[in-house]
Amino acid sequence: MFYEINDNEVSLRIKAQPAASRNEFCGLYGDEAVKVRIKAPAVEGAANKELAKFLAKSFKVPKSAVVFKSGQNSKIKIVAFPLTPQFAAWAETVA
Repeated sequence: MFYEINDNEVSLRIKAQPAASRNEFCGLYGDEAVKVRIKAPAVEGAANKELAKFLAKSFKVPKSAVVFKSGQNSKIKIVAFPLTPQFAAWAETVA
């Protein structure tokens, strides 16, 4: 599964593709992650900042609530943030 929910916190496994033409979800990357295209290049953390901003806007959480648990320097990342109704609705459409 590409996400876990523990104590109202979501851990989402993401396959990031930096330097894309726009920020967007692209569906599942196998069964293990969700693929996300990010506009920013993978230079000096720009893609991670843009990814956090995109996730915060998509799931209606503050940017400061989006935390990278692992993979800051990898294409496969685990990101945690509070569970919201927007995430629950999105997860149903993707899975």
